[in-house]
Amino acid sequence: MPTPNYVPHMAGMEEIRRSWGWFLFIGLAFIILGMACIIFNVTAAFTTVTVFGWLLLIGGVIQLIDALWTGTWSGLSLHLLNGLLRGITGYLLVRYSSLGTEGLTLVLGSYFLLGGLFRAIDSGMAKMLRWGWTAFSGFVSMVLGMIVLGQVPIAGLRTIGFAVGLDLIFDGIAVCSFASAVHDLPQGTVSQAA
Repeated sequence: MPTPNYVPHMAGMEEIRRSWGWFLFIGLAFIILGMACIIFNVTAAFTTVTVFGWLLLIGGVIQLIDALWTGTWSGLSLHLLNGLLRGITGYLLVRYSSLGTEGLTLVLGSYFLLGGLFRAIDSGMAKMLRWGWTAFSGFVSMVLGMIVLGQVPIAGLRTIGFAVGLDLIFDGIAVCSFASAVHDLPQGTVSQAA
């Protein structure tokens, strides 16, 4: 829990505070989607190639727009890199969806590994409220990436669906934690930080 005197020094914090509900909604959506991927992991793996390709591509574009929109904070470059990685990974999944689960395993394993690394570094550099959850989420993604890449020739459909689901759940928890921390900031404290 942040101390009463701690205020993140970040441009645009008042706008982020007003949007805390959207962050909470996105985090809960990630958690629900993650649970669905784990429960229906074989189906999720079959549909992952195209659906998650499009979701990653759209998510990458949204993250790039968000990074450019809020572009004055210290984690901007890693936020942009994560958006580019997400978008390129999504494009590759959509473009080469006929390669099957081996290609998907390589792409997703690389995405988990590099995306988790960017997420962990970005959270540590930006020092956002409750940034430890985001760093932990990045660490979980890196471990999932190593596990998935370690099983490339034999990785089954269950492994892919489970890994995607677990990544979404931990990312959702981190986003919900951030939304809660931003919402709990005292009203006057945020405006004084700018």
